[in-house]
Amino acid sequence: MFHAVPICSELVLAPPPPQPMVVAVPAATLKAASPEMAKDVAAVEALLRYKFKDETLLEEALTHSSCAESASYQRLEFIGDAALGLAVSNYLYLNNPDVGPGRLSALRAANVSTEKLARVAVRHGLYRFLRRNSPSLDEKVREFTVAIEREGDKQPYCSIKAPKVLSDIVESIAAAIYVDCHFNLEHLWMTFRGLLEPVIMSETFHEQPVTALYEFCQKNGMAVDIRNWKKEDKNITNVFVEKKLVGVGCSEQKEIAKLNAAKDALEKLSASNVATVEVGEGVVPPSVAVDNKEYKQALNEFCSKKHCPKPTYRVDKEQGPPHDRQFRCSVQVETADGVFIVAGEFRSRVKDAENSAASHMLISLRS
Repeated sequence: MFHAVPICSELVLAPPPPQPMVVAVPAATLKAASPEMAKDVAAVEALLRYKFKDETLLEEALTHSSCAESASYQRLEFIGDAALGLAVSNYLYLNNPDVGPGRLSALRAANVSTEKLARVAVRHGLYRFLRRNSPSLDEKVREFTVAIEREGDKQPYCSIKAPKVLSDIVESIAAAIYVDCHFNLEHLWMTFRGLLEPVIMSETFHEQPVTALYEFCQKNGMAVDIRNWKKEDKNITNVFVEKKLVGVGCSEQKEIAKLNAAKDALEKLSASNVATVEVGEGVVPPSVAVDNKEYKQALNEFCSKKHCPKPTYRVDKEQGPPHDRQFRCSVQVETADGVFIVAGEFRSRVKDAENSAASHMLISLRS
């Protein structure tokens, strides 16, 4: 059960002893949507089974920035991202009492990822209600929708990158409800949960392939390095484990090439200890040199810009005699696409080992 702090718009003074404040909210609509959006607003209200007191909030949530003459959903999307993340966090925390924070973080990321929310938008046909003026956006959404219909829900990660506009719509609608119900988080969740179903839980969780690859290598004490390069109009991604090539992916979209390479690597690693691929077309040798740059600081700045939590480091392995000890560290970063864990090179000082891990994480996140 969620507990939200009640918010009221004005201060009411009452004589002592203090009495509890009651905010009365009329059931009738206080602000109606514009005539041109009234039909779409009503359709989304019916889908949500929620009647807005201020329909202009939902109208704003259904307006893309390509419609310059109207306020777009960008401000709502900002608060919807945070509110939805907190609502999902509360639900997962309360319904998984025996699950640790790392797993909870992965579950939260899976439930509010761009891919997951884009699928929600496709499943409920939300894009058709969006006021927009962008043919190129229409084409991207059409391609993703066709791919989803072709691949089905059994494949949790689509072969085409999810257009961010689809997840933005979902977050903006959530924000519109949140603001309309006076920032009541429990009310938001009770209204919006049905749209998100099925909520991804431990038993239905499919690890994002790149995240799964990092975790597999960390558990087995292996260093992973992901490299992306272009060949004409194609993006090619190589996955190196212990400096041996184990996976190759190719796509017009860099993120999908990386996804395919991670899948390829996982299949080979699962089949044998470390499978290798002969160097040839589609392959570039890894470059793992680390200079004296302060990569930890650069990674902190990267996470700050992306509004991600601060990276966390740990010593995974030690080797060598006491007088010549070597350390290998890994770093964990939680992003909107999942929890990523990358190991660095062996170094004589823990600080340098952490710096090495940070350098590899930066390469992976930017690939």
